[in-house]
Amino acid sequence: MGIGDVLLRRGHRVLFIVEESFAGTLEAKGFEERTMRLAPARYVDDRLAEILGEVGADVVVEDNVVGFPAIPASGVPWVRIVSCNPLEVKDPELPPTFSGLPLADSSGWADFREEYARQVGDLQASFSDFCVERRAPPLPALEFIHESPWLNLTIYPDELDYPRSRPLGERWQNLQTSVRATDAPWAPPEPDGRKLVYLSLGSLGSADVPLMRRLVAELAETPHHYVVSKGPQHAEYELAENMVGEEFLPQTSVLPHVEAVITHGGNNTTTECMWFGKPMLVLPVFWDQHDNAQRVHETGFGIRLRTYDFVDGELAAGVDRVLADEQLRARCAAAGERLRARPGTELAADLIEALP
Repeated sequence: MGIGDVLLRRGHRVLFIVEESFAGTLEAKGFEERTMRLAPARYVDDRLAEILGEVGADVVVEDNVVGFPAIPASGVPWVRIVSCNPLEVKDPELPPTFSGLPLADSSGWADFREEYARQVGDLQASFSDFCVERRAPPLPALEFIHESPWLNLTIYPDELDYPRSRPLGERWQNLQTSVRATDAPWAPPEPDGRKLVYLSLGSLGSADVPLMRRLVAELAETPHHYVVSKGPQHAEYELAENMVGEEFLPQTSVLPHVEAVITHGGNNTTTECMWFGKPMLVLPVFWDQHDNAQRVHETGFGIRLRTYDFVDGELAAGVDRVLADEQLRARCAAAGERLRARPGTELAADLIEALP
């Protein structure tokens, strides 16, 4: 949405294809919409091809982890956005995608890659055949989305990024961040001398009510103040006296006001924390969150914790540690200052405008 907002303000027509349940959400922000029912690509490709034929787009921007063959088959210039951890774009000298394994210890990499191939190999081969049936190119081995022949964008700050053995090539650009400026305003609680910490585990993590109850109980015993994004099960648990929160919060409006962030490690939240210069405590739940948690930890921008296995007092001690670590806070602040000097949304708009 952040990139679309920049393009809209530059005078371009910006249309989002959204799931039916989100109808009207982006229209309220000034964008055009077309809807389709969210389902695996095999079942929505006809509808997507229909929409692309109707709107006559000059450029299609795809932000997904599984490709839609209608896009490369359309013949329209298209952009792939890798809005997950950049290990999604594989490199033999880097940890396997989704493993959460450390860069400095490759001892578990081969076993993980072998098991990953065993689990997804047949499914991926079938999906590649489907892409060919739909007049798109076949997919490379174990990949579920094509590389665009026009432009591919990653979103990961240099401070966290990986030392690749294989450069990505001239069709690849790293935006570093893509922080939207469309969130509603948010006012923090009145200052009372306590440090303010933000807790958000995303829509899926926060739906785990026993986990959220344990986090609330652990943090209730600390001397700090917390802002909690309670998530879709918000009515199923209560916050402690030292907490305020809502079902959903305008995250990019909250982050400037807090001292640290407890997060699931989704790529958006991870890069937004870097943009605003906030240290992180990362409790990964699934997908690339394990990779982000490990990378934040090993680059020294926060702490990785065991989401379901941390011992009593460990989370509270971690919060105290990041709040007291002045060198960590200074590193985070310096990274944020650098990133804010060149917004990734503006760079993306420049690159998209330069496409033929």
